[in-house]
Amino acid sequence: MFIVTLSYLRPLEELDALMPEHVAWLKKHYKSGLFIASGRQVPRKGGVILARSGDRKALETLLKQDPFIESDCASAEIVEFTPSMTAHGAEVLKAL
Repeated sequence: MFIVTLSYLRPLEELDALMPEHVAWLKKHYKSGLFIASGRQVPRKGGVILARSGDRKALETLLKQDPFIESDCASAEIVEFTPSMTAHGAEVLKAL
């Protein structure tokens, strides 16, 4: 499993203008089964994406296609981890 943190590099107005494209990009990867959760950081200085385990290089390539990153409005950091414990109801995360 990967935790991707996006850090905003430009004013929120520029990110908001790209939001429809970014959301379409996210939905495409939810549909493929790669992404399992995403959302804004609080305070709103970036975002977080949980992605299923797989090929880190492929994930890095895919992230470069995010409209936020393509336009240099955000950067991404990837942390890989293996869940060994989960809360009740989140057991599916251990299988990723």
